[in-house]
Amino acid sequence: MIIIFDIDGVVRDVSGSYRRALADTVEEFTKGAYRPTNEDIDRLKSEGIWNNDWEGSQELIYRYFEKQGKNREAVALNYDEIVAFFQSRYRGTDGENFNGYITTEPLLLQVNYLENLSKNGVAWGFFSGATRGSAEYILKKRLGLENPVLIAMEDAPGKPDPTGLLATVKQLEAKHAIAPNSPVFYAGDTVADMYTVEKAKALQPARNWLGIGILPPHVQSSAERKASYSEQLKQAGAAIVLGNVQELTAETANQLI
Repeated sequence: MIIIFDIDGVVRDVSGSYRRALADTVEEFTKGAYRPTNEDIDRLKSEGIWNNDWEGSQELIYRYFEKQGKNREAVALNYDEIVAFFQSRYRGTDGENFNGYITTEPLLLQVNYLENLSKNGVAWGFFSGATRGSAEYILKKRLGLENPVLIAMEDAPGKPDPTGLLATVKQLEAKHAIAPNSPVFYAGDTVADMYTVEKAKALQPARNWLGIGILPPHVQSSAERKASYSEQLKQAGAAIVLGNVQELTAETANQLI
């Protein structure tokens, strides 16, 4: 059995970091006229194609100006400047050591959870749209993992393209003695994550692929938001939706197969 984890919203709470940096960026490039709420960002991500927060920032800026009656072609945006501003907020201003919002992210799982998966014969790794530097900061520095299997932004096309998910599986198969076509679970918090599983399933139908929806902390403030977000994940293909990734134990996984 293989369990692969997304990172943002699954391993770490990014509501005060990535999402804050995204909102800062949109606000900056609309000259303070528009700051997206978490609900605005959720609506964008529910479209299933905005996993990259740099691109999501740019899209929300464009959409703001379109509502003001401007065509995109008339809006002078420089993508590299958007990325640079975003990173100055998220990573910070120190080129050697992170000192931005990334340093404040609460962890959503503990190392003993991963150790228990290993004890129960589960191979695990990570596939994330985060940059490798950002992903390794949380996995190596914060969680203390030595050399986890990780496919990050630089390693594969963005989700919902399944290339990175398939590559993660391949690396885990090479690292562990895993039986051919062992079931694969992918735990993610967005529609794009669930779409990624569906696309992998279409490419490799002989294997049992299961998308596990994880509710990110920011949607758990009310029963209504939890229910709405859960339904979006289920409609996108989630086999089950959990409030925290650590609920995905080896026993729970076996029950879903």
